[in-house]
Amino acid sequence: MNKKDLPPICGYELRINNIVNLKRKKTKFQTHSNIKNIKSGFACALHMHQPSIPAGEHGNLISHLQYMFENISEGDNHNAEPFAQCYKRLAEIIPCLINDGYDPKIMLDYSGNLLWGIEQMGREDILESLKILTCEENVYPNVEWLGTFWSHAVASSTPPSDFKLQINAWQHHFCELFGKDALRRVKGFSLPEMHLPNHPEVLYQLIKALKECGYHWLMVQEHTVQNLDGSKLGDKQKYMPNMLKAQNNYGDEISIITLIKTQGSDTKLVGQMQPYYEALSLSKLKIGEYYIPPLVSQIADGENGGVMMNEFPQAFIETYKKIGTRKNASPTIAINGSEYLDLLESANISQENYPRIQASHQHKIWEKIEGQITPTKIDKAIAELKENDQSFSINGASWTNDLSWEDGYENVLKPISSLSIKFHQTFDQLVIQDPLTTKTHAYQEALLYLLLLETSCFRYWGQGRWTEYAKTIFKRGEEILKKHNVSNH
Repeated sequence: MNKKDLPPICGYELRINNIVNLKRKKTKFQTHSNIKNIKSGFACALHMHQPSIPAGEHGNLISHLQYMFENISEGDNHNAEPFAQCYKRLAEIIPCLINDGYDPKIMLDYSGNLLWGIEQMGREDILESLKILTCEENVYPNVEWLGTFWSHAVASSTPPSDFKLQINAWQHHFCELFGKDALRRVKGFSLPEMHLPNHPEVLYQLIKALKECGYHWLMVQEHTVQNLDGSKLGDKQKYMPNMLKAQNNYGDEISIITLIKTQGSDTKLVGQMQPYYEALSLSKLKIGEYYIPPLVSQIADGENGGVMMNEFPQAFIETYKKIGTRKNASPTIAINGSEYLDLLESANISQENYPRIQASHQHKIWEKIEGQITPTKIDKAIAELKENDQSFSINGASWTNDLSWEDGYENVLKPISSLSIKFHQTFDQLVIQDPLTTKTHAYQEALLYLLLLETSCFRYWGQGRWTEYAKTIFKRGEEILKKHNVSNH
């Protein structure tokens, strides 16, 4: 690939790091400045993704959305244009509601694959719509972008050495499209497939990477976490912020604020605005010495399924008509994640008040370890649990608990591991010696294929066409690294 054809996923690491780690300005909470006025809130997020696949002319990388347009009679590909409209329609809905005096809120999670594919297709109409949502001063306070892995990689089966590569690639791309001010406002993170690793070291490395990349909070699914004593989250606890704690192989601790996504991943929940109706039934919760409004947090595919394509827009609009205008609003309101956390902070409610939680199944690991934590003790505890406890799993958890991202996919996982090792062996030392290495064509192209190989879609649809896509991507990435190594010796 020519360098001009590559997505902007690297090359400005120091600049990006400075942008995202500047002291942040608190979200302007415009609707109700006094926390006492709010009985409850709800936060809805829309996840959008289309993978990049080697299915274009001469096997070129194209968006799966483009493939849908070019193969319209295959499967559900007739939905290509309705999908495309879903990626842009909020730029019409939200400004209209604002102009009518309402205070609509939405959180957006777009994969880097999708953003690149939109650019490749020349869909300026979609990009301009996203710029309205992200950059126009009268609109962006109502729209919160969530960061994510660039290529929609599943965290527990992605090498931890690649976490920051995935996170940084998305930040590079987002900054290129929407500017540094927009990137500075991105403080929440959405894990692809809502998949939270529960191996202690892997989770530790994930949270460490998120915090180093400037993220303040993470959305997690209710059943992927537990209290420190191993119990499930309480009925009220899932409506308040929690602190997700992780310990690495040596007992070092790290934590990050989490908002809990309730219930299952059914698009009807967001498509029919169920979080609003759930929030209506809730009253204030006690946290420490304070009473806070509970928050119902939910995320769903923004384009996938008839409900999201057809029912969501009108349900979204009708919800705000029920809530009322800014001047005459209901005590149950829409509020985005960072806005909610800033509201609590402005009321002097510190993170120390938030309940402590951990990833599911970790309680069983810590129960087996006495004294100081070591890698050997953790490995031994995990091995014993795997042998003696059928309910124990170290594969993490997500909304797709009936679908494994690892079992039966050795033909994809081994290439991921192999390409990752070769990438780091090739470039890590060079980057240390000269950070400008990340600007080179070889680095950028090799990074692209590494990130793409880790895309979840190549393990979602079973063996066949999609695992063959992964095989092709692996071979191309390997060839790029071989050429680079040969030319440098």
